Amino acid sequence: MLVVVAPGQGAQSPGFLAPWLELEGVRERLDWLSAVSGIDLIAHGTTSDADTIRDTAIAQPLIVGAGLVTLLSLFPHPGSGFSQVAAGAGHSVGEITAAVGAGVLSAEQAMVFVRERGKAMAAAAAITPTGMSAVLGGEADQVVAKAEQHGLTPANMNGAGQIVVAGTMEQLAAFAADPPDGARVRPLEVAGAFHTSHMAPATGILGGYARSISTHDPRLRFISNADGQVVHDGRDVLRRLVTQVSNPVRWDLCMRTMGELGVTAVIEIPPAGTLTGLIKRALPGVETLAVKTPDDLDSAWAMIAAHTTHTPIGSQPTWRLLIAPAKGTFVQTLTTPVGESLAVGATVGTIDTLRDSTPILAPHGGVVVEWLVHDGDPVSPGQPIVRLHPESQESTG
Repeated sequence: MLVVVAPGQGAQSPGFLAPWLELEGVRERLDWLSAVSGIDLIAHGTTSDADTIRDTAIAQPLIVGAGLVTLLSLFPHPGSGFSQVAAGAGHSVGEITAAVGAGVLSAEQAMVFVRERGKAMAAAAAITPTGMSAVLGGEADQVVAKAEQHGLTPANMNGAGQIVVAGTMEQLAAFAADPPDGARVRPLEVAGAFHTSHMAPATGILGGYARSISTHDPRLRFISNADGQVVHDGRDVLRRLVTQVSNPVRWDLCMRTMGELGVTAVIEIPPAGTLTGLIKRALPGVETLAVKTPDDLDSAWAMIAAHTTHTPIGSQPTWRLLIAPAKGTFVQTLTTPVGESLAVGATVGTIDTLRDSTPILAPHGGVVVEWLVHDGDPVSPGQPIVRLHPESQESTG
């Protein structure tokens, strides 16, 4: 079972795109995405220095653009990727790349969205001097408690012994002087306190744009940063991309979901290396590959061939299926017979765990074709619950 992941801001380095320009079609695609985003992706990916590409308004379109062109190198026929990849995920801005890979957004929509995301987050960061620090080691609960004691937000729960905290520069300085037991604190060279309430102005701007963005439902399992759940509604994916800007990234929960899915291999697209490092520590035994240059493509294609899992989600539109967002027990609340209709927004049941209960909604409604699990059955993330035929596609004569 193969998962493809896309890194977030901070993974970029000067010149990382240069070797990709040697591949046929990459320069032309980058030219087009540069035109859409208003950012010279070729210059920033090849000749710009570290300080230049650290700028949030440049870094975010650069990372997403790089991910999109290298995804096409991995899967020259994108439709085939839906049946080869079991799940997709991205860290922070990398979720936008993952949303394109899952078929939720077009490349052009993604580049406009990330352009405005980068500009809005840079503007929000300019209001108050803020920053972020990585906390390595220590007990997670103690790190979070100490951060909150100093008024900081645990902005990235990355798992594998790494948490990133964020807040004002004064709060970060006080935290560094009073670190959690057994932990090392390392300031990060970022422009603001991302994934905290300091980014609320950016969330409002993106929420306004999102009302005019059309979406498709994911063609593969989309694992969300918000809570590690598998999301199958395109509008919900977009909503999460908006609110993610001011909410913590729960990469630890994303990796836990990968483990529950039974992932056997993970490929990280450029600028690669950060996420595979975390996955190696959190999911020992899972094969990983950081695709950094075109020299890694042969290994990537071999991994794709060895770990491909064909799923019903990849072979047909997921809006015909309601799927489990997490691992747990299915508790059925509706017993609509085959051939009868579920109303739009109907709650067919919940997925219950020891921690919580998550409702299973029918966002599009439809006619029940087949119940695939029943009350009390254990389910895994992304497992189909019920198959629906969309009533909106019925012939009306």
